[in-house]
Amino acid sequence: MNLRTSCTIKFEIPDPTPFILMLRPRSGGQQWVEREEFKITPHTPVFEFSDTYGNLCQRLIAQPGLFSIHTSSDVIISDYMDQGFDAPFVEIQNLPDSVLSYLLPSRYCESDFFYEMSLSITQGQLLGYNQVAAITDWLRENISYIPGSNNQPLSAIQVNERKFGVCTDLAHLGIALCRGLSIPARIVVGYLHKLKPMDMHAWFEAYIGNRWYTFDATQTGSPSGYVMLGVGRDAADVAIFNQFGPPVYPFEQLIQVEQLSF
Repeated sequence: MNLRTSCTIKFEIPDPTPFILMLRPRSGGQQWVEREEFKITPHTPVFEFSDTYGNLCQRLIAQPGLFSIHTSSDVIISDYMDQGFDAPFVEIQNLPDSVLSYLLPSRYCESDFFYEMSLSITQGQLLGYNQVAAITDWLRENISYIPGSNNQPLSAIQVNERKFGVCTDLAHLGIALCRGLSIPARIVVGYLHKLKPMDMHAWFEAYIGNRWYTFDATQTGSPSGYVMLGVGRDAADVAIFNQFGPPVYPFEQLIQVEQLSF
């Protein structure tokens, strides 16, 4: 599948404001970036780096006045989301060093509180992929996905108490439940083709059978069309922009994803 993604964000900047952006997809895994456009208006010096999790990030200082960011990418992805029923649990001593941080509790994923609940949800399941699939099914049945229901990320404990949330919230609870079983799990932010309403999307991945698999409790069936922008322990690691100083909010944000035909 060939997708064209675009994101336009506009701000009115009152004072010089440092930003860190995370809006460039990286080739790898199940996606290949064929073309990219990255435009800052007005022209502003940008310095790029890779963060702790391998995400492409950009640093800049936006000057007072109208400030806009526009990105566009043509990305080749798999036509289908990989599934791996019966893929085995990987014992902790055999995990790659780079995966170990995704076992630990984090700001929005308090996995040390979810061991008993995780066991209950996955009772009778083969260790590994089947456990995570059972967690995903449980989330669909017990946590309502309501786009726009909150503007700030909720922790896994809060989501479990409220029983509803946005895509990020369901991902946090899924991650906490996986980590409660010593299955490494991480949040992913990016684009999803045909998402309604169209916006940035979040889902989670679990490390099973010596690779990462995608899980998304907000979607049914076997959806495809995922384009990854960044990964991390939870929402605190994957904001598409962070600004520092007095809060500055975008007055316009437009996300588009379309399928290309050749």
